Amino acid sequence: MAKDLRVTRLEDLPGPKSKEELEEMKMPYEEFCRKAFDPGNEMTKPQALKGIRWLSTTMYIFTPHSVSNLAELGAEVIKVEMPRMGDPMRHTSPFNECYLYPLHDSRPVTGTGMGFLNANPNEYHITMDYHIDEMKEAFYRLVKMSDGLTECYRPGTFDRWKQSYRYLQELNPRFIYVWGGGFGYGPKVFGGSYDILGQAHAGLASVTGMHEFMGGHCTKHSNWCIDWYSGTQITFGILAALLWRRKTGLGTMIEFSQVQAATRALGYTAPLYGRFGIVRQRWGNWDTQLCVHGIILCGKSDYPDAINPQDKYEARYVMVSAFQDADFKELCDITGNKELYEKYKAHKDRVEAEAQVEIYAALERWASDKSRSEVVKTLQDAGLLAEPVMNDREVYECEHYRQRGTIRWLEDPIFGDVLQHGTYSAGLMEKTPRRLFWIWRPVGADNVKIYHELLGYPVSKIEEWYEKSWI
Repeated sequence: MAKDLRVTRLEDLPGPKSKEELEEMKMPYEEFCRKAFDPGNEMTKPQALKGIRWLSTTMYIFTPHSVSNLAELGAEVIKVEMPRMGDPMRHTSPFNECYLYPLHDSRPVTGTGMGFLNANPNEYHITMDYHIDEMKEAFYRLVKMSDGLTECYRPGTFDRWKQSYRYLQELNPRFIYVWGGGFGYGPKVFGGSYDILGQAHAGLASVTGMHEFMGGHCTKHSNWCIDWYSGTQITFGILAALLWRRKTGLGTMIEFSQVQAATRALGYTAPLYGRFGIVRQRWGNWDTQLCVHGIILCGKSDYPDAINPQDKYEARYVMVSAFQDADFKELCDITGNKELYEKYKAHKDRVEAEAQVEIYAALERWASDKSRSEVVKTLQDAGLLAEPVMNDREVYECEHYRQRGTIRWLEDPIFGDVLQHGTYSAGLMEKTPRRLFWIWRPVGADNVKIYHELLGYPVSKIEEWYEKSWI
């Protein structure tokens, strides 16, 4: 029926539709954001993926993280680990500094290390030796009741065990199957991968670190950045596959190469070589496309009397940005390097390699008798962009991050209080925010919940499987 143009409806008019909407529109933008995102109250809001059930037969970080993203968004994730042993990542701890609760009641002197935390939050944990025939029925029943599975075994392993995509799609045509591998199919298909291999073999480490003539060498990032990055990329694929299934009713397979993913982080490197034959070099803490736009070392720490060596010796770095001509002139005036401005007035001259070597060296000479906070204040007072390179403690104490809930304490049901940087640090969502319920669970913690309450096996059967080390 055609719309009657003589009738004006309130809902068709622009602007607020109620007194509440009017008050909201009058709010300052920052106040509006605080109210909309409301950090700390995410548990009262809906979960975007509630109703999705996902199986995780993963290890270490890269593939577990891809699934824990789903769990933080509300999916029911069931992590399947090998009996008694669990995910190998449980056996790691930074320099063996600390272990949590015992890994399993059959190994009382072996604990779960801190390295395991953060890659598997919100997941239920069961044990299953799924490559033996005796457990195939339970595995297949889970598949029929689930939306998808992520695995990270060597290529063809699950196929030999008759639980790869081409078998599972026969059981559940709507099933989404993810294989997260090292190199992916191709000449190096059987090559496994770890984060350091991904950084190295994809070329990423070749552009990280200081140049050799400056005393440096290619460098692995200290954190497992390609593990976390690759896991997040897989999550994108899963969400797209869920949307595809909503449209078609069909599942799909996702094949993901960790090594290949790291090439995505190389930015303009491939086009640079393709167009000019130039192999990108490493230049340490400088952004080679802009100058000045990098990190400099100051002479004094902000905490010279601190007990923690990270504070006492390392709190000396400053990020400074002054690549606009006017800003560079101001920087040269402040630091007593007016001759540099006369020499490199144009930005196209400043970004040349030789120019950057000279400019950053001069800035560090100026900062050699100053502390980090002195350098930051001097530059900020002049209207230039400068910020300290902060460590973990400083991030934790930063009021900005506190207000946003970026880092906060979680009362884990088993572990107790734990300082956590999940959920909100991954991006704010007004209606369906991410959330944390727990950060870890022991091996097999949810065997009864899944095998008995979900699948309906009698407790006596579960006890039998346990005695035989099948679970």
